[in-house]
Amino acid sequence: MREFSIVTPEFNSYEVNLTKTDLIPNLSDINTSKHNAACINKAIEEISVSGGGTLNIPDGMWITGPIRLLSNVNLHLNRQTVLKFSKNSEEYPLIITNYEGQECIRTVSPISANNAVNIAITGNGVIDGSGDEWRPIKEFKLTNRAWNALFEKSEYVLDTKEGGVWFPTKSSFEGNRLNIQKGYEGKSDDEVLELAKPYYDFYRPVLISLKHCDKVLLEGVTFKNSPAWNIHPFFCTNLTVRNINVNNAYHAQNGDGIDIESCNGVEIYNSRFETGDDAICVKSGKNAVARTIKGPCENVYIHDCLVNEGHGGFVIGSEMSRGVKNVYVKDCLFLGTDVGIRMKSALGRGGVVENIHIENVNMMNIINEGIIMTMSYVLNSLNRNEVIAKENEEDIPFFKNITIDKVNCVGAKHAIKIEPLVGREDTISDITITNSTFENCGESVIKGVNINIEK
Repeated sequence: MREFSIVTPEFNSYEVNLTKTDLIPNLSDINTSKHNAACINKAIEEISVSGGGTLNIPDGMWITGPIRLLSNVNLHLNRQTVLKFSKNSEEYPLIITNYEGQECIRTVSPISANNAVNIAITGNGVIDGSGDEWRPIKEFKLTNRAWNALFEKSEYVLDTKEGGVWFPTKSSFEGNRLNIQKGYEGKSDDEVLELAKPYYDFYRPVLISLKHCDKVLLEGVTFKNSPAWNIHPFFCTNLTVRNINVNNAYHAQNGDGIDIESCNGVEIYNSRFETGDDAICVKSGKNAVARTIKGPCENVYIHDCLVNEGHGGFVIGSEMSRGVKNVYVKDCLFLGTDVGIRMKSALGRGGVVENIHIENVNMMNIINEGIIMTMSYVLNSLNRNEVIAKENEEDIPFFKNITIDKVNCVGAKHAIKIEPLVGREDTISDITITNSTFENCGESVIKGVNINIEK
């Protein structure tokens, strides 16, 4: 099935073993966080400069500030190791970075790598992003008792049509209201970052940020409690993810498992996801600004994964403007996700999703659709799609050449839902579903698209 190969990193035998005298175990002290971050980053730099090897973090619970991976370094966590990241504006400055498909303000990520080659995070330990100190929480996702308990931490609540949204600090509450971002009122990046400082907590980071890296391995580790997305590889090549666990509470806002954006050559397997948003997601930038940069997400192989909770088990989009192609998904199990197989886009995105093959996926107790392909991800766009679509052809997204074989779904609101752009049924085409069963599922909703469904 797979017509591409992936090169996994290899490391020299050289090892550095940090000890319990090198690191300080106090989990509540900012100075401890600074000390441990300095110790770990110094060791990473020494290993990289010396030609590469492995940094072993000892058993224990260690609070730390941001860690930056460098070329030829394997960050290894023992089974009894917990790296818990602090939340401290002194250590995590605001920066201009890429999130949800566009440049915007975030803080520095707890773990990052930029233009690194031959890197890894391995072992059986735990990486905790302290996301509960950053994230808002929507009222409808909690019991009354859990919702009321939040007010012991913070009184800041935004009322919406769906109910309240709780914010952990005044800074995050006010930031949500103003949402200062790059280019705000024509100011420079530095000026915008200065304007954003009073709303620091709003700009929560992804836990693991990997940009323009080659030969990357994530293996064995549990990634949990992320401030926003858990793992975000961006324009990476030769990425291998195996035997990891990704855990976020169901109420974790934007708590995606892994978002593979504009990467080439990816394999994800034997991994478990329990997330507050999409679990395994493929992306490639958002809207016209993304399409100015070439970089489809392509040659992705996902297999033997379990998703216990999430908005979607396997997801493409909604940010897919640079295109997504040659994706293979097989032998996966999705339990209790909002949607099983989810492909989403909207007018304005542009781009083409094509050559997608999904095989032997079992799904149970899906809240909404077993399979959904929709061009209506942005709300309130359906009533204007027909007019705009005729005038802005480059903004039209397309899904095509998608085969789904041996998918079995037990329990869903709808078995299948297909929604092309209004007046542009050609935006979803060449869809084939074979040898699949849908038991205890509501009727399919297919709007104006001819798809081939064979028993």
